Amino acid sequence: MLPLDITAATNIQSQALLQEDPDLAAVYHRLRRIDTSGQRFATVLRDTIDQLLNGETTGRYDWKTLFKTEKTHAGTLVEINLQREFKFTDGIDMDYRISNVDVDCKYSQQFGGWMIPPEAIGHLCLLVWADDYKSRWSVGLLRVKEEWLNRGNNRDLKLTIKAEHRSKIAWLWHEAKLPENVLLHMNPRDRESVFSHTSGQARLNELFRRAQRRPIGRNVVRTVAQQKDYMKRVRGNGGARSALQGEGIIIIGDYVSHRMIAEQLGLPVPLEGEFVSARVAPFAPHHANRHRVVLDDQEWVVATTEDPPCPAPSLPKHTEKKQQ
Repeated sequence: MLPLDITAATNIQSQALLQEDPDLAAVYHRLRRIDTSGQRFATVLRDTIDQLLNGETTGRYDWKTLFKTEKTHAGTLVEINLQREFKFTDGIDMDYRISNVDVDCKYSQQFGGWMIPPEAIGHLCLLVWADDYKSRWSVGLLRVKEEWLNRGNNRDLKLTIKAEHRSKIAWLWHEAKLPENVLLHMNPRDRESVFSHTSGQARLNELFRRAQRRPIGRNVVRTVAQQKDYMKRVRGNGGARSALQGEGIIIIGDYVSHRMIAEQLGLPVPLEGEFVSARVAPFAPHHANRHRVVLDDQEWVVATTEDPPCPAPSLPKHTEKKQQ
């Protein structure tokens, strides 16, 4: 079985590199074991970008709005947050010690822009890339050799990898899907409508009204609400879920019962901390062969423009644990 989001050609190339370097192979397989799907890596990268944007305080959602010092700090935050998530021990000479091997961690928002310090030559580097505009990320391992590097012109003498030698990177995940920054990628007119409201509750209502059928993460909610009790603004009893029910819109969370509803309706299934909104309509003969779910003793489908608005059914109460 091929690793997630790696083509057959890339996988063959990576396997050859593993055979040549036992330490690289040991680290590679260790990382694949502790995160078989890549979801944990992807979540760390999503959360780190959101941490830098600090939307709850600043209202920012676009990497380009970061200060230069914040962008410079991104690599350090990625290094720290990966170590926290995977409990890597400190390295002897490099950042981490993985499978008894020293590994340096380098992040770049620009693919190929990893800055390699001279002291990393001869060591393994964990090369991390994430691009919020492309919604893609990659993680690979490279045994750094001096002849594979461009000479540095910067003051700290850091080097970059020559383009022709990126084939020496053993990719764990390559061009994998990064959880979407919904605010960045939504229609500009819809985004403007969301932020046109003065209250956090009204902004959240507009967000779930306009960004339907796509996962909306907790950090997006935090950025739009800009309030400490932002999660309360999503729920029923006065939150977006009850405010939009009259328009036929349901807001599915990450509870097990909610995830089952999403599956039955053919919607994206929310991961931990995510929500998916959708307008629904009672099942009718013209909905034949459509995904459907039973709620309030009635069959429902995801509505189309042909379906007139009607109040949405109630979702199951949160009596079970959230999906982990």
